[in-house]
Order: sequence, then C-alpha cells, then structure tokens
Amino acid sequence: VGILAQNILFIGDGLPLILPPKSGGYWLDPPLDRHVETSPTLSQGGFGLESYDIMERDSEAKVYQEFFRHRYHHSFTACDPSLGPLVLSVCLEEEENRLRVILRCCSVHGTFSVSLFQQFPTAVELAKFSCLLFLHQKAPEIIMAFDEHRVSQNFKFGVLYQREGQLTEEDILSNSEESEEFLEFLSILGQTVKLQGFTGFRGGLDVSHGQTGNEAVFTSFHGREIMFHVATKLPFTEGDTQQLQRKRHIGNDIVALVYQEGNTPFISDVIRSHFLHCFIAVRRIKRENEGEGGDGGSFQSSVLREFLLTKLINAEISCYKAEKFSRLELRTRSSLLEALRSELSSRSQCMLGEPSQPSIPLTEGGRSVPEGGGGFIENFKRAIRVRSHSFDTLGVPKKAGGVAGQRPKVSKYQ
Repeated sequence: VGILAQNILFIGDGLPLILPPKSGGYWLDPPLDRHVETSPTLSQGGFGLESYDIMERDSEAKVYQEFFRHRYHHSFTACDPSLGPLVLSVCLEEEENRLRVILRCCSVHGTFSVSLFQQFPTAVELAKFSCLLFLHQKAPEIIMAFDEHRVSQNFKFGVLYQREGQLTEEDILSNSEESEEFLEFLSILGQTVKLQGFTGFRGGLDVSHGQTGNEAVFTSFHGREIMFHVATKLPFTEGDTQQLQRKRHIGNDIVALVYQEGNTPFISDVIRSHFLHCFIAVRRIKRENEGEGGDGGSFQSSVLREFLLTKLINAEISCYKAEKFSRLELRTRSSLLEALRSELSSRSQCMLGEPSQPSIPLTEGGRSVPEGGGGFIENFKRAIRVRSHSFDTLGVPKKAGGVAGQRPKVSKYQ
C-alpha cells in the first residue's frame, strides 16, 4: 500500500470515496463513470424511498406458515439416494382447485392444477409408498421453524472512522477520539446505549462484564433490531498495531460503513477479513451556502437514515449469494434438513408405537419416554383395557347400542 498511498495523498482532491483494489474482486455501485447527485433534497437523484425497499432473503420462507399451517394438509419424508433427505408438504386448495406443494431439498415451491393428476392415491396406497407420513401434533411447528431458519430480524454492521490521510488498516482501527461530525453521523444511525444490562439484540457484544466496551450504537428499524460495531467504541489496546479486540468484531461482520472525514479515499481490501464483503462509504460535503454554523440540512434528514439502513440490510442479504456464503449455507441447510427428517420420523414412529424404532429420549415437556412406551396406539389400547377392568370390578354390565348383551347396530349415513 506504501507507493499507492503516496500517490493518492499526492493527488489529493478529485478522487472517489472508494478505490477498488488492482487485484479485483470488488465492484462499485454506482460505477465510477456513472456517479450522480444523490442528495435527499433532490427528486431526480435516485434517492426516493420507493426505490429502496428492504429485500427478502428468502421469499418462500413464509409460504408454509401462510398457506399450510392452518389448513388441512399432509407432510411426508423420504431419503433419495441421489438427492438425500426430502420433506414434502401437500395441501389441496379446493376453492382454487389446485395443489400447493413444497418440496424441501432445493427449496422448490409451486402450485399445480388438480386436473394434472389422473387420480389421487387412497390411504392404503399411500401406506405402500416409500415415504413416511408425519403424524406428530408438533410437526407443523417444527417444519415452520425449519422453513424460517434463514429469516432473521437481527443485523450487525461494522462502522469504521477514517480521517484525512489514513489509508491502512492499522491507521483506521487505531482511532479512538470521535469528532462532533462523526458523533452526529452516529446519532443518525441509531441511539448510543449502555452495554451493561442491555436486553436488546447485542450482536455478539458483552453486556455483562464490559469486555467489549461500555457503549454501542443500536436501533430498531421496520421490525428489525440492528447493532453497530463502532470501531471507536470497542476496546483500544496499547501496543497492539492490529487492534485485534476491534477487528475481532468488525472483521466478522459482512457489511461495514466507512465514515470519512477529509478527501482520502477508502481502499476496499485494506481491512483483511474472510467475512467482510461490502463497504458503504459516507462523506459529508459542505455546500457553499451552508456556512460554518450550518445545521447540515440533508445530513440530518430522516430520509438519509432510511436510505442507509435499507442499503445496509439489502447489502448483507445480497452478500449471502456470494460463493463463499452460498456454499456454507448449502451445507447448513443439508444438515438441518436431515435433522428435520430424522426428528419428525422418530416422533411419528413413537406416536404410532413402532416397535422397531428406538424411543425418543425427550418430549416437549422435557420428560423422558420409557422404553416400550407404545405411543398413541398402545396408550389407547391400555385405556380401553383399564376401562373394561373397571366395569368388571364394579359388576356393571357393558352396554352396546343401548341394549346389554346385544351387538351394536351400525348405520350408514349418506
């Protein structure tokens, strides 16, 4: 960075906020040759809030809750030699005359017209299939939790403070003093809160022993909780040029804000991290008519806050599509899907009293199920035997159809 830093400082004004590294790996939004005025006070600057809706990380995560959870439906499980574990949910929407199906292997979801199927299998035919029907009463809640495991209402972002002439990671992470301008910017992002005893989303910060500093910036935004890892508020360690206490948190974030004071651009690869994939640079530009005592005008606008927070959330959601995160997510989903299939299969077999399957060690209430507990069917048989024994002990004749000793009548209702 040495020679590059000298050249950048020599050039001075006229450089963009961010410089992509020569090695590549980053792209700019908007590109350098298409920079436009984005003042919140301008209607033509592309700053309108209608253009910056919050993205959904998984648009299909709520499908089961919305269309299956409170309707009569069936869920099945199987294990395909090539596809691995499969969990299928099927719901017949009679009013639309169609089937709604969720196949959980590659997150496939779709609706199909009933006319596509020549006939529906009977209960006996379903029993012959190589898939298991879930019968456990808690199955919908467990399936819904799996579908929504990617949906998070909590976010954490890094905040870096870059002063004039600072180009290296060591320089940027060593800042401990906060200017009035920087504090004003933090107040736009959120509220400065005391970490001791904090009960909201803490984003990995210590709220009991003060090991990650005394304060942090936190905010709630459209039903989401956001914690900011502000470098200047994280512990500063004398003699540590890398400032590992600060980098430990910011380096594990996916998106970071860079607030710049001065005209020195930020070089996107100076912060060495396996997780940081996106940097958003912010620099205050004083207008000629603003004056020294100006209130900042658009700088304090709530529109700027809306824009930045939406941009941060959308940036993180977009970063999950990067190859590194998508591979990790695929492995995680595969493991969770196998755990879902295994848990639901075990619970269903336990409920049916399947003798060949081991009993589940714990139920929802935390009580263990004894060996050979028998599940629903065995408990039903046991209840019938107890009832019959009670009648015999009391000497009460068992009645059927209202007449003792006679077989009950069976009537058919059309």
